[in-house]
Amino acid sequence: MGLVQDVFDAATLDKLQGPAAIGHVRYSTAGDSSPRNAQPIAVEYAKGSIAVSHNGTLTNFHEIRGELERGGSIFESSSDTECFIHLIARSPRARVVDRIIEATGKAQGAFSLLFLTEELMVAVRDPFGFRPLVVGRRGMSWMVSSETASFDLVSGRLLRDVAPGEVLVVERGRAGTPRSILPFAPRPARLCIFEYIYFARPDSVIEGRSVYAARKEMGAQLAREQPAAADVVIPVPDSGTPAAIGYARESRIPFEMGFIRSHYVGRTFIEPKQSIRHFGVKLKLGPVRSVLRGKDVVVVDDSIVRGTTSHKIVKMLRAAGARSVHVRIASPPTCHPCYYGIDTPTRSELIAASGRACMVESYLTADSLGHLSLEGCLAALGRRDGFCHACFSGDYPIRPRRAGQEHRARLIVKGLGGGLA
Repeated sequence: MGLVQDVFDAATLDKLQGPAAIGHVRYSTAGDSSPRNAQPIAVEYAKGSIAVSHNGTLTNFHEIRGELERGGSIFESSSDTECFIHLIARSPRARVVDRIIEATGKAQGAFSLLFLTEELMVAVRDPFGFRPLVVGRRGMSWMVSSETASFDLVSGRLLRDVAPGEVLVVERGRAGTPRSILPFAPRPARLCIFEYIYFARPDSVIEGRSVYAARKEMGAQLAREQPAAADVVIPVPDSGTPAAIGYARESRIPFEMGFIRSHYVGRTFIEPKQSIRHFGVKLKLGPVRSVLRGKDVVVVDDSIVRGTTSHKIVKMLRAAGARSVHVRIASPPTCHPCYYGIDTPTRSELIAASGRACMVESYLTADSLGHLSLEGCLAALGRRDGFCHACFSGDYPIRPRRAGQEHRARLIVKGLGGGLA
């Protein structure tokens, strides 16, 4: 448990020897945040050693687990990822790749997966392509990751995205391009739009589009849709910064850093307790009074989920001397929970779910509140199709098997280079 730089010190890294490696940076999806759910999950079974890392959430997790338990399987964790190990071990197929294909074919929902055996590295992306997955190369070594930024860290080269529904097989000691298999029925692509809005690092590239450039264009589109008379545009750093730059440039209002972020504090969005999130905002952000005092301020953030963080931010700006505070959000209102690996809570906890913008504005104590429309968000990304935006629109590509279930789907934080490495 802990941050990458704390857990993997020099002494620990010196012990990790071998020709292949698999890693994972986890925040709970299905299953609590505890050492027993740490990934990669590595086991020995009849066919040898296998390890798996998973980004996403299975919508039929409880159905699969129940069936496996009735068949005698004993689970070591509460994570949905462990289902893949049991399905692979129980498969009658002779080849490991066929076992993996059979196991993933029974799963529904979001899964970008990396399997490692003594002879194979196998990457799998679900047929909808909810979560990103990319393949790259450094010298003679092949790499798979959730984000392109991880390749940059090790001087690797991005080759391409793993396609939705693709199984990519790298065999040890075999030169040439990895083998590509398309075993699943094709589905309409549904990449999570929130990857562009918040989750991915801004220096990453998703499906050929710079995340930084996309966020800047969202900010510009937000300025067109939700203008405000103000003296200064400031971001909520770091995730709101590119959008604020775009907003300032389009509106021709000066851009300033009204908050200075402490880089020793993590993302308050993912803290499990509201009390921690509240205090975390103060630890994380320090207002620059000389920028704010006596000014009409536009503050740009990427999204509002519960609203508690935004409420604190507005209070901090007023306390620092801002004359008026206009909140601008570079995404549509989050009105629906996510079932595919995002830390959105139940609908009753989503501040925008009431459908009354005036109530949200009043809670934030802002002089005005404006969101980017879904149409504007899609326009900024350059295409209308190929995205999952269920958290905004309620248009779910896949529903959980248990009708009306609103479980707390959790985010796998893309820490140092991504969820998978």
